[in-house]
Amino acid sequence: MQFLIRWVLAPLVRMIWRPRVQGVQNVPAHGPVIFAANHRAAVDTAVIPLVTPRPVAFLAKAEYFTARSLKTRLIGRFLGALGYVPVDRANAKAGLAALEAGRTVLEAGGAFGIYPEGTRSLDGRLHRGHTGVASLALSTGAVVVPVGLVGTEKVQPVGKKLPRVARVEVRFGRPLDFSRYDGLEGSAAIRRAVTDEVMDAIADLSGQVYVDRYHRRPGEAAAA
Repeated sequence: MQFLIRWVLAPLVRMIWRPRVQGVQNVPAHGPVIFAANHRAAVDTAVIPLVTPRPVAFLAKAEYFTARSLKTRLIGRFLGALGYVPVDRANAKAGLAALEAGRTVLEAGGAFGIYPEGTRSLDGRLHRGHTGVASLALSTGAVVVPVGLVGTEKVQPVGKKLPRVARVEVRFGRPLDFSRYDGLEGSAAIRRAVTDEVMDAIADLSGQVYVDRYHRRPGEAAAA
């Protein structure tokens, strides 16, 4: 399956959607790295691994890997081949489980993808980041490569199941090294400072207007 995705599906996607990729030289060839991106469409999580020169692990619902139906099992195999990591999002401690899954990938020297906003932006703006990205960077020593995705919301608009053909840009920024904060992972102020630095870099790459408040979907309660 990995061979099929890397050598058949990836070139096919690049031929059809012709993504513009900038700054790929900023992606470290080795060692733990966090790809921190803006989030405009469900297709984002497929776009990044398909244009990045190394495998990138994202989180996926555990049901895809444990379900009995053939369709869901096939989806699980596809996601597994892309490097997705199962996490039980129905668990009350899903947030901690997600961080632990990311930490496992990074401590093994891998690459992990995360959306600091926590959810897709429905208004096109970039919203305040949650500090999980900082926790991972500070606890593992991984560098953070900010990623700006442009145009993916046109490929798969909200509510549409099938992707459309539209031009996409993926912009990789220079790696952010937070080793100057070694030993300070427990400081909420440091985690916030690191997260804000990451969000500033993403905003520069994506060109989005930044809003200093958490993004909420309709009907969701305000985050603390």
